[in-house]
Amino acid sequence: MDKSATAKQDEWQNRSLSHPGELHDTRDTSSKLNWLRAGVLGANDGIVSVAGTIIGVAGADSNPRSLLVAGLAGLAALAAGSFSMAGGEYVSVSAQRDTERGLLDKERWELENLPVEELDELAHIYEAKGISANTSRRAAFEAMQYDALRAHATDELGINPDELTSPWQAAYSSFLSFVSGGIIPMLFSLIPVSFPLRVFLIVLSVAIALLITGSISARIGGAALGKAILRNVLMGLSTMLFAWLIGMAFGIHG
Repeated sequence: MDKSATAKQDEWQNRSLSHPGELHDTRDTSSKLNWLRAGVLGANDGIVSVAGTIIGVAGADSNPRSLLVAGLAGLAALAAGSFSMAGGEYVSVSAQRDTERGLLDKERWELENLPVEELDELAHIYEAKGISANTSRRAAFEAMQYDALRAHATDELGINPDELTSPWQAAYSSFLSFVSGGIIPMLFSLIPVSFPLRVFLIVLSVAIALLITGSISARIGGAALGKAILRNVLMGLSTMLFAWLIGMAFGIHG
């Protein structure tokens, strides 16, 4: 190994030692993504679903009392939607967890019955990442001596065997976030002010709430902040506009 390669290896080693918690933080972050994703999606759905119901009723009837009906309709949408979101997340994540368990069971069988082939497979994975053949072979052997299932689960399957996705965690997160998001436009629909001002406040509250969830979503996924916020807000407001137009088309005025 030449001096430049040795110096670079020492530099990477020093970086690793200077951030001892970095690997643990990465694993912790990946375990949190499941409920954070469910939470953000649930909040978005709660905001847009309830606001769309309220704005649709408001578009159908400009009588100020229509917003009281809209608030009650929003309450019904909030109750039904929260359970629907939680149930959907539970079913979806349960299927994902079953798939992960199935893959791990298959990997256990292969490690027990085909150890040589599994060693070759792991070595090829490391070699495909740019590591030399001899080093890949040695690294694969040492990794399998330490914890064969973990080595194959993480490097071959992309699964942490100690932190499988939790359907209950996703369901709780989705339920609570849907309620939290949906209650915002519902409460604004009950403010005792003039009809136009109340509609304006509902739209404004939804835009602010969607800005917040868009920001959280961008930070979770590492996406561009402005683009994620703009997309989230525009889609939510477009949904409300569509509900308003539908309400006007089939509503009662006069």
